[in-house]
Amino acid sequence: MDFLDRCLVVVDNGLRTLSGTARPRRPAPEAAPAKTLDAAAGRRAAGLMRVNHCGEICAQALYHGQALASRDAEQHGFLMAAAREEEDHLAWCRQRLRELGDRPSALDPVFYAASLLLGVIVAAFGDRASMAFLEATEDQVRQHLDRHLHAIGGLPSEDAKSRAIVAAMRADEERHQHNAAARENAVFPDPVKRLMGVASRLMTATTARV
Repeated sequence: MDFLDRCLVVVDNGLRTLSGTARPRRPAPEAAPAKTLDAAAGRRAAGLMRVNHCGEICAQALYHGQALASRDAEQHGFLMAAAREEEDHLAWCRQRLRELGDRPSALDPVFYAASLLLGVIVAAFGDRASMAFLEATEDQVRQHLDRHLHAIGGLPSEDAKSRAIVAAMRADEERHQHNAAARENAVFPDPVKRLMGVASRLMTATTARV
């Protein structure tokens, strides 16, 4: 595809991502029959899933931005394939939010735009930098999901359905992290990863409530 074709693909993907029309290619992970959560636990579970949904919005935007600016056709294909797999996570989180009687974050478009721009900027430094950034991002996402698995397990009535979704997402993110590192054998230094962790916590703190 030429650059204009890539731009059109990004626009199409962005509209599907933000409108909630993206469809999963894999069914949502199975879990034990859902338990009825009390009001407080239900709000807590919805807040956690809203954060995860926004995280997947950001993941889509980062992949789209990096693919748009990638100079290598093989790397472009790798990024778009990973983005398609991440669409499953997006759809699972959105479905779970509906089941919990809640909605996605109102800040999703803002985070999508910021992440798309960041993806383009990082990819402009070359494919090695792009894969190092992807590895660091997936590392942060994996740690974030570990925290959410712990939080979900601590709910008064354990939310088995949400836990199954988050566990499946974590497995995919860890695989993406290893694949990115293996492609270019490049990783970001720890201080940069810590800075990315601060940004992740800022997103978590805002989208859990808004």
